[in-house]
Amino acid sequence: MNRAYTAPVPVHEAATAELARELRETVGRFIRRLRAEPGPLVAQLTVLSRLGRDGAASVSDLAAAERMRPQSMAPIVRDLEQAGLVARRPDPGDGRRALVELTPAGVETLGATRARRDDWLTEMLDRELDAGDRARLRAALELLDRLADA
Repeated sequence: MNRAYTAPVPVHEAATAELARELRETVGRFIRRLRAEPGPLVAQLTVLSRLGRDGAASVSDLAAAERMRPQSMAPIVRDLEQAGLVARRPDPGDGRRALVELTPAGVETLGATRARRDDWLTEMLDRELDAGDRARLRAALELLDRLADA
């Protein structure tokens, strides 16, 4: 039997790999639970959030920002437009393009969805964590923030 030699993984690297896997799984579960709160579909909320944060953008720009094809972004924007949450207007810098922007209803929906999720999370933090746990979570957030910015 001819087996390729693989060097043993150092213990500290295995522990780091295990931590990475657990972090990914836990953050994924947390995000899925947060997304279970009532509100627009995930893809729609992502677009509303980006428009709320960054302002008007073309469908192509939204697709690029979300690492999607414009053909995949178009139906999301169309559904949001039909729901009255976004509107298109001509791009003043390029008459061939249209910009998508939040409508007042879109701003309201985005704010209400964020508020519901913040309320749920505040309730969970108060109910499930004591003051020491919340302090440790705050310290962990600083680390996660550093990783997100790396």
